Amino acid sequence: QKTVWDGVYTEEQAKRGAEGYEKDCASCHQADLAGDGFAPGLAGPEFAAAWEGLSVGDMMERIRISMPPSDPDSVPVAAKADIIAHMLKVSQFPAGTDELPADAEALKQIQYKSTKP
Repeated sequence: QKTVWDGVYTEEQAKRGAEGYEKDCASCHQADLAGDGFAPGLAGPEFAAAWEGLSVGDMMERIRISMPPSDPDSVPVAAKADIIAHMLKVSQFPAGTDELPADAEALKQIQYKSTKP
């Protein structure tokens, strides 16, 4: 099974995701992804511990149905995949040659591991 250490996004996708994050997420989760107490951090040790062993598909499903809270359907699923790519880059997981897919089933095949296997 793939992990987030296997280069599951591209640099270009993470760049698009940074722009989407700034537009749709940073007002609550902060520009540095640290969160603000109300909105959780999207990088760092607490985030890593919360997602350890789960799949990127689980992460996508949570974001897909609940973010942004005011209107989850306002951000297309493909843009949410780009935002996850940005989150992975900020957490210093390596980029690769293939973009992170927007397909939930494909994302379920990628496991979140905070430490390199």
